Amino acid sequence: MMYNDMEKLSAKLLLREQRAPLVAAASAAYCGKRVLITGGGGSIGSEIARKIAKCAPQELVILDSYENNAYEIEQELKREYGASLNISVEIGSVQDKTRVRQVFSAHRPEVVFHAAAHKHVPLMEHSPAEAVKNNIFGTVITADAAETVGTEKFVLISTDKAVNPTNVMGATKRICEMILCSRRDGATDYSAVRFGNVFGSNGSVIPLFRRQIAEGGPVTVTDRRMTRYFMTVSEAANLVLDAGAMAHRGELFVLDMGEPVRMYDIAERMIRLEGLEPGRDIEIREIGLRPGEKLYEELLVCRERMTATENNLIFVEHEEPISKEASAEILAILRRAVDADAAGEKDAVRCALHRILPNFSR
Repeated sequence: MMYNDMEKLSAKLLLREQRAPLVAAASAAYCGKRVLITGGGGSIGSEIARKIAKCAPQELVILDSYENNAYEIEQELKREYGASLNISVEIGSVQDKTRVRQVFSAHRPEVVFHAAAHKHVPLMEHSPAEAVKNNIFGTVITADAAETVGTEKFVLISTDKAVNPTNVMGATKRICEMILCSRRDGATDYSAVRFGNVFGSNGSVIPLFRRQIAEGGPVTVTDRRMTRYFMTVSEAANLVLDAGAMAHRGELFVLDMGEPVRMYDIAERMIRLEGLEPGRDIEIREIGLRPGEKLYEELLVCRERMTATENNLIFVEHEEPISKEASAEILAILRRAVDADAAGEKDAVRCALHRILPNFSR
């Protein structure tokens, strides 16, 4: 489905119009800047790229390990902006320290949006070491490279699954938040932005529902009680850019996702939009929770620790940052666990995550 079509579909399924336009102050914050986006070919990364392109940056750099997605957003922006947009595409993994340093040294970005991550919950339950290597060590490698070249702002794209995490993906994102928010005494301003599910993003449930309806059903939901916070990709990107413009040092920004939506209701609405009747023309079948899934996602840890910003959809959650020594110990624990996993100790990573985050269930 094309990008604009997905935006229209989201209004019909979420029963609301877009509510997060990009503010002028945010646009001005990126004008004339060198901006690099890791995971820039993905759903969020590519939409951030579209928004940044409108801000007239000095240079826009897309870093991605998947060349097809990176190529597509590059061609789209070249068609729209031609020679007026200075865009570069670099192929490489955030796990490759040498490659990341090479890219940062070549472009010396002033602003970095770190969207590269393994995000699929069930897959990361099966491959926890890969989640740690890509999400945590990849973030550290990228953050170190940013500091080396004097990047002004580094914004981590996080998730509501980092709140009281019950799955590996959420646990790795929570640890990324902790590590970055502890970096408060360097030249680079690090911050994290946490939000829920992005409507229609790659690998999300919306394309799955569409395919199941086209095949005549059944449409599968894990549990009719399951709810999720949803935001359109445009809303998410706008709020990330707003938060990035406001970021000063070590903030954890939480985006107001509105009211959670029942996945069963989304399935019913999608079926009716095709002129069909749920339960008669297309069956909706409950299949049970998958490993690591929650019935209800949490976006906020403690409302008492939240303060408002000039954007009424963005809040700052205040928490005591961990020390540099604690951050180093966390990384040492995880390195040992990854090495143990490679040696055949399959529970090593889960045990390490539980040691770092006692509320995380092994």
